[in-house]
Amino acid sequence: MARMIHVFDHHDFAVIPKPSGMSFHSETGPGFVVQAAELAGCPLYPVHRLDKMTSGLAILAKHSEAAAAFTKMFETRSVEKYYLALSLRKPKKKQGWIKGDMAKARRGDWKLLKTMENPAVTRFISTPLREGERAFLIKPYTGKTHQIRVALKSLGSPIAGDVRYADKAEAVKEARGYLHAYALRFTYNGEPFSFTLPPDEGERFLSPMFGDLLQTWQAPWEHFPEKR
Repeated sequence: MARMIHVFDHHDFAVIPKPSGMSFHSETGPGFVVQAAELAGCPLYPVHRLDKMTSGLAILAKHSEAAAAFTKMFETRSVEKYYLALSLRKPKKKQGWIKGDMAKARRGDWKLLKTMENPAVTRFISTPLREGERAFLIKPYTGKTHQIRVALKSLGSPIAGDVRYADKAEAVKEARGYLHAYALRFTYNGEPFSFTLPPDEGERFLSPMFGDLLQTWQAPWEHFPEKR
């Protein structure tokens, strides 16, 4: 359970960071939810999930009533989520919206379509960092499988270290997949909550230039005025 700590402990829920490379649910061994429950000393209920390569903030409910409340909040998009990502490719556009239906492709991959029947909706801003690096601050408005990973690939900027959607020969050389669940903001039982947690794994995330950039992204919600 290295690096697994309580960011926030409420009587109804806990906010705990998931390390990169750890399965959310148990596969060959105990997954993040099981290990987090051991850390908390009580049963925990997942109300959303993070991909194995993704690090960062996760909400886990402490009882079924709270789990139902958070599940509804995620379904109604009442929980604001903000992610950080790094790519080694320049995007087709520097900021804006990525919208489209998602469909299964080969070998468990997903792809973005031009149709808009039940679209994945993602908004982002980006900025150049070191030579060949591009940083992204991302707000997904929906919660589709692999949504952010597919959205950035559609821009021509797959996430560095993503062995599924980036160039595999390049990706396997990276210390990790560079996607991090950076911030959460929501209101629960009338009380507002907001959390941010910078990544602590991966040389690219830990570079001084990326650290300087995070100083300007300390309150990520300020970068996404609510207009579509």
